[in-house]
Amino acid sequence: MSDVKTPQSSSFLDTFFKISGRGSSVGAEVRGGFATFFTMAYIVVLNPIILGYVQDADGQFLGDGAAPDLGLIAVATALVAGLLTILMGVVANVPFALAAGLGLNAFVAYGIASQVSWEDAMGLVVLEGLIILVLVLTGFRTAVFHAIPASLKTAISVGIGLFIALIGFVDAGFVRKTAAPAPPLELGIGGGLTSWPILVFVVGLLGTALLVARKVKGAILIGIVGATVFAIIVQAIGNIPAAAGEPPNPQGWGLNVPALPSLGEIFALPDFSLIGQFSLFGAFTKLSVVLAVLLVFTLLITDFFDTMGTIVGVGKQADLVQADGTLPKTREILLVDSIAAAAGGAASVSSNTTYIESASGVGEGARTGLASVVTGLLFLASMFLAPLVEIIPYEAAAPALVVVGFLMMTSIKDIDFTDLEIAIPAFFTIVLMPFTYSIANGIGAGFIAYVLIKAVKGKTGEVHPLMWLVAALFTIYFALGPIKILFGV
Repeated sequence: MSDVKTPQSSSFLDTFFKISGRGSSVGAEVRGGFATFFTMAYIVVLNPIILGYVQDADGQFLGDGAAPDLGLIAVATALVAGLLTILMGVVANVPFALAAGLGLNAFVAYGIASQVSWEDAMGLVVLEGLIILVLVLTGFRTAVFHAIPASLKTAISVGIGLFIALIGFVDAGFVRKTAAPAPPLELGIGGGLTSWPILVFVVGLLGTALLVARKVKGAILIGIVGATVFAIIVQAIGNIPAAAGEPPNPQGWGLNVPALPSLGEIFALPDFSLIGQFSLFGAFTKLSVVLAVLLVFTLLITDFFDTMGTIVGVGKQADLVQADGTLPKTREILLVDSIAAAAGGAASVSSNTTYIESASGVGEGARTGLASVVTGLLFLASMFLAPLVEIIPYEAAAPALVVVGFLMMTSIKDIDFTDLEIAIPAFFTIVLMPFTYSIANGIGAGFIAYVLIKAVKGKTGEVHPLMWLVAALFTIYFALGPIKILFGV
């Protein structure tokens, strides 16, 4: 049945969100809001898994400290996503949803928290969000946007995708370190896939990949739920112990042992105690100023350009891009996105950003901020289901990481590998992220290589001054060890 516009033309919702003016209807907006939620609800499960199992420099887990507390992180993840998505809908009137950024959360966990405390790491995220807010307010974002070549921005996304995929393979035990010096990695256990948990991962990965290939809405979330159900069945039949034990059992579950949840493990009142656990400048007292600045810069660059690409891409699909290539209320969109980055750090769930999955809601007909309000309300409702994340084993969640890594890698087609001046820096950016287990290392190597190649070829005029500055900072970053030795620090 077609959506009828006239009945709601004089309603408050239609007037406030300009629904009929954009060729939409309340029904289409509600359907779009639901579609967007179900395609990105996986973040409520995935973000706690990425952040929750990593110990900071003090050996503490996020939230509880002594042990992982996924439910706590899930609540805060849903809360920030819900509130900021509603804010985006009301302030900017666009069908864009926000949540903790994939890639950004991995960088916070593995690139920052490993060097400082979780509070200090989240303080850097808040700082990054505040800086982006200033850039938006001053209009400096245009200069930053043009400073970095498009292919290097793409390479950053591709490299993060590979990094996330590697984390998924390793967490599931599909790829493991060998006991011998060479080769450093192997398939499964002793070169074979010889455990039931690994089978769960393989089935989950294939199932999720097939759903994505068939363009099923909510494919990633369905994949996580399906793999978890399969894991519960496998556990009920095989009674497999956890891998961590005395002695360790390499054929056991990576962390959670899946089991049918009780009613108390499904619903619970949300716990908001993670909110406010950050130290704005704590990292600067534990790291060198250069390193702390570089970490903030890496967050900023990744967050900033991912947002720009997303809003333009989804905006075009929604027919919101104007003749000059801009969107209506672009400033408001970027303001909410920058507030979301800071809010994510303040709630200890990593920087929040606009999601490309918003395109699924646009595909259902969403054209206004009402769809975002619906999506946000659904995120808030999901807070009461946060305990469910505690029953999901690594092996059931890891397929989502691998598939998300693939999706992030698909943009590699936009890099011109016949142009060696950009192909070599892009290659360094992409491969060094997973190979060194560091997003910052990949970005730094790519930036330095780009500036050096341009300088050697006599094309220094093509390099933006900001790129020279960043390359110099990354050079100091990589040389910190020798510099400390030289000065006896």
